[in-house]
Amino acid sequence: MIGIIDYGSGNMGSIEYCLKRNKLDYLISANPEKLNKCKKILFPGVGNAEFAMQKLKEKKLDRFLISCEKPVFGICLGMQLLAEFSEEGNTKCLGIIPLTIKKFDTKQVKRVPHMGWNTIDFPESEFDKNYFYFVHSYYMPLGDWTVAKCEYGGQFFSAVVHYKNFWGIQFHPEKSGDIGEQFLIFLLRKH
Repeated sequence: MIGIIDYGSGNMGSIEYCLKRNKLDYLISANPEKLNKCKKILFPGVGNAEFAMQKLKEKKLDRFLISCEKPVFGICLGMQLLAEFSEEGNTKCLGIIPLTIKKFDTKQVKRVPHMGWNTIDFPESEFDKNYFYFVHSYYMPLGDWTVAKCEYGGQFFSAVVHYKNFWGIQFHPEKSGDIGEQFLIFLLRKH
C-alpha cells in the first residue's frame, strides 16, 4: 500500500489517477498513524513552502516525515520541503537533506517560474534526455544526493535526488505524460 500525504498542498487528482491506472493500492490521508501502516509514502506538493510547512505542522505530519524510515517520494514542493531551509518565505523546512532551496536568479534565467517541458540528465537510465513537465520558481542545488539534473537558462539544479530513504523529484511525473508515469511507477516499484 502506498500512502499519499494529504496536507492541503498536493496535486492529489493526477497522482491518484496515475496509481489507479497502474492498479497500485493507495491510501490518501493526513493521519500519521494510518500513513505509518503503508509501505511507501508519496509526498506531493504545489504552492508556497511557508504555507505548506504550516499545514504539515498543524497535522503533525512534519514529525511523521522526519522520523519516517520507509521510502518517501517528494514531488515538486514535496521535494523542496525535505531541505533544511527555503528562500521562499525564509522558511525552515523538514531538515532531512542538508541544504537550502534557492530562488532562480532572474538576471540569469529568462523568466520565473521555470514552467513547461525540459529534459533531464539521468546517466545510465532509460529516462536520460527525456522531457518532463516542470513548474517551479525555487530549486534544489546540485550535491552528492543529485541523481539527475536539469538545466534552465544556464543554471543547473537537481531534478531527482536520493538521500537515505528519501527521494525527491522536482518535475511533476504525474503531469509528464506516459514517460512521467513510467518514471513514477519505476521508482515506486523499485524502491
